[in-house]
This record gives sequence, structure tokens and C-alpha cells, in this order.
Amino acid sequence: MICKIVSDSSCDLRMSAFDGGEIRFETVPLRLQVGEREFIDNDALEVPQLLGAMAHEKAAASTACPSPAAFAKAFEEADRVVCFTISANLSGTYNAAVLGRDMVLEEHPEKEICVIDSKATAGAMILLIRRAKALLEAGGDFEDICAQLRLYQAALRTCFTLENFDNLIKNGRMRPLVGTLLHSLGIHVIADATPQGTIHVAGKARGEARTYQTITALMKDSKDCTGAEVVICHCENLPGALKLKEQILKDLAVKSVELVPCRGLTSFYAMEKGLIIGY
Repeated sequence: MICKIVSDSSCDLRMSAFDGGEIRFETVPLRLQVGEREFIDNDALEVPQLLGAMAHEKAAASTACPSPAAFAKAFEEADRVVCFTISANLSGTYNAAVLGRDMVLEEHPEKEICVIDSKATAGAMILLIRRAKALLEAGGDFEDICAQLRLYQAALRTCFTLENFDNLIKNGRMRPLVGTLLHSLGIHVIADATPQGTIHVAGKARGEARTYQTITALMKDSKDCTGAEVVICHCENLPGALKLKEQILKDLAVKSVELVPCRGLTSFYAMEKGLIIGY
């Protein structure tokens, strides 16, 4: 029996970095349009080139979710498939994956395919992927595996901080004067994902130290982090990610903190120095 985990590229986990043994893994890339240039969010994408193109492009950039056919192609080669997508409230990717599943099951009703809305992105999806790998390796009833993954998804949390607001300004989601003022004052926006997968602005903090303290306080308030696994995805900001890791280990009794560089889609939204925390 061939088992496979599929995710869209917002998971930030590169296919080349997945050590799955007998469990196969594939990311289905989103596309990023910056002016006349299209970037495919695969392992070959160089994030600094994407950020550079966005900085020089005056018009708003955009993203496009994978097609149902792209998901169907990823699903059809396995007997058991678990798929995770970015929050359905942020992208049409989940709907595309569901349509891709239905296309495959129409031709191969014997296959088992589960599509789960992560209601998040980045690190939370990495944690889901790794839990799915462990459950698939252990075997057992497929519906039970999917039920366990849905319960795990509901227990995960995501928060993030931004200090570059250019993309928000270009897309009309923030007034230029506000963005300039926040940047000049060194103010970081801190937000989290709601249980429904939407974005909630939790607050603002001035300076790195205060920002990281505010993040750990937010994490503590959102759930009991004792023994939690934490993944920090950073957009060209390893020094900031390391400082945040130190703050988390100081303030919270977590099991581990892992650092992962952002891929294209999360870099598109987080922008340079953005940090996304899944836990």
C-alpha cells in the first residue's frame, strides 16, 4: 500500500527536506504574480529574488492557488492520501484540493483520500504533516487517522509578527501614512489565527524585545504550551527567529523550538523579517 502526504506550498516544508521513509510527500505549488513575472512556489524558488521583485514593483502583486487537476495528479499515485491546505478563509486552495480528491475518487473509488483545512499556514502545517507521517507509519483505520488529525489541528495555534508593510499598502489593506509611521517608530504588528482560520490583529509592540515578550504572552494565553512543539518560520530573519526562540524557551515550558525559512507564499505575505509561529 502506497501512503502519501500532500500539502500546498504554504506549509514552508520543502520536499527535499522531508525524510519520510516509506511515506511519500509532495507539495503542490501556488503561483505568485509580480508585475510581468510569475514565480512558482517550489523548492527551486529563491525567496530573495521574489522579495526584490516585489520591492521594485509599484503595482500590487497577487497569488493564485493550484488547480484541482494539480491536486488530482498528486493524489492519484497513492492508495492512502492525507492532504493539508492553507486556511480556506484565506485562499481557494482547500476547495481546489477537495475537487481534485473528487476527481480521483470518481475514477478510483477504492482509494482513501482525506483533505484537511489547516485553518493556518506555515509551522502549524509542518506539525500536522509530521503527525500524519507518524500515524500513517503506525497503520490502522484510515478514518480514525483522519479523525485524530482533525483533533490535532483544532489544538494547534498560529501567530505572527510583521515589520514590513509594503505588501499590505500596495494591496490597499493599509494606508501608506500608517505603514510609514509604524515602520519609522519600529512598531511590529502582532496577529494570530482564529479557530475559523481568519486573521485577528492581537496588538502592536515597539522594538524586538517587547515584541517577543508580547508573542510569548499571547502563546501562553491561547493554550497550555507545556510540552508543545513550536515551529518558527522566518522570512530572511534568522537572527530574529533565534532571539524569539530564546524568549519562548525562557518563558514557556515547551518541548522544542524549530526554525524553518519561509517559502514563497508565506514570504509574499510576511515580507522580509516576518515571523510565523506554529505551536
